[in-house]
Amino acid sequence: MSDSPARNGFSVLRHRNFALYLSARTLATLAVQMQNVAIGWQVYAMTHNLFDLGLIGLAQFLPFLALILIAGHAADRYDRRNLVALALFAQMLCGLMLLAFAYTGLPAVWPIFAVLVVYGSARAFMGPATQAILVNLVPQQDFSKAVALSSSSFHVAVIVGPSLGGLFYLAGPKTVYMISSVLLVLAVIMMCLVKSVRQASASGPASWHTVLEGLRFVWNKKVVLGAISLDLFAVLFGGATALLPALAHDVLHIGPSGLGALRTMPGVGAALCSIVLAFFPITRRVGLWMLGGVALFGAGTMVLGATTSFVVALVVLFLMGAGDMISVYVRHLLVQYETPDAIRGRVSAVNSVFIGASNELGEFESGITAGWLGLTRAILFGGAATLAVVATWTVLFPVLSRMDRFPHDDKK
Repeated sequence: MSDSPARNGFSVLRHRNFALYLSARTLATLAVQMQNVAIGWQVYAMTHNLFDLGLIGLAQFLPFLALILIAGHAADRYDRRNLVALALFAQMLCGLMLLAFAYTGLPAVWPIFAVLVVYGSARAFMGPATQAILVNLVPQQDFSKAVALSSSSFHVAVIVGPSLGGLFYLAGPKTVYMISSVLLVLAVIMMCLVKSVRQASASGPASWHTVLEGLRFVWNKKVVLGAISLDLFAVLFGGATALLPALAHDVLHIGPSGLGALRTMPGVGAALCSIVLAFFPITRRVGLWMLGGVALFGAGTMVLGATTSFVVALVVLFLMGAGDMISVYVRHLLVQYETPDAIRGRVSAVNSVFIGASNELGEFESGITAGWLGLTRAILFGGAATLAVVATWTVLFPVLSRMDRFPHDDKK
């Protein structure tokens, strides 16, 4: 590496558009994470029905799944900066509606679910646009640093947001929704200050043929298909984090505070790893790094299933978060570098579908497997299956294990 570590890190913030975008995204993530805590507590306090807690996620995921491919086409056809700003504006309106509900009082929870449907729709349009716009905000030589710093900021917000939401909820849901709404207003303002960026636009009228272009590209580009599907199946089988409440209660014999620590550790590992990657980006043997990150996640899952030590569980979850971050970092760079800018939004939409489906289905699979095999055996099975996926993908997609540099490095 020719640059100094300091230059490889936060120097990317010298690009005004990226600094504004990063600030807007971080503030919005903080706000949404705070809102999620308040919504969960408020809904359960109103109904005392566990099924309603499940509906919170479903109300957001269904519109996301229905709109994501169309949103990907929009990210290629229209100004991505405007799409991100509009999505943030919609999230801001959702926050203000939740604030209004808190002040007026609600006899039923369905208005909250209606707001969450709107939020899920906004999330669908924001996802591909935020993934695709990043490469337009910085010079190519700074893109890997921007990815790492963006990922670290996101994970820090994911870690801090729920804690702040729980703290402010002590003063009532009105306080949480008020603060989160202010943060979303600031996020909208900052995103509007980002100048229009040059991007290749999709040509021709919108049709199902153009909407599905991202799927066709991923299917025909084996290195992209291998990278995305690796994450899908690894997370599908390795979703042991969904079982942490049972693990904490039945195996580790710890209370809610201990469970909170367990849930926090993967995010801490991912955040610290992404900061390291911002200063020391991966430039060689990138395919092996990605496969190794997933393998670390799988091996950590097996240790998590075998241990009865709270300390060991914390360390393992930290390493699992770090391994997952390495895989995410390499995959994001690889997909963006391999994809032409004119279809980057649609390919990012496919990536979002794979990631969203793997998280949702992974939690479902873990629950079903635990009910069938038992808690410990289910976690061990998930870790072993993840390692088997890594071995299988090494054979099915040899281009991944052989890849030494990112595509843009090969062209230098």
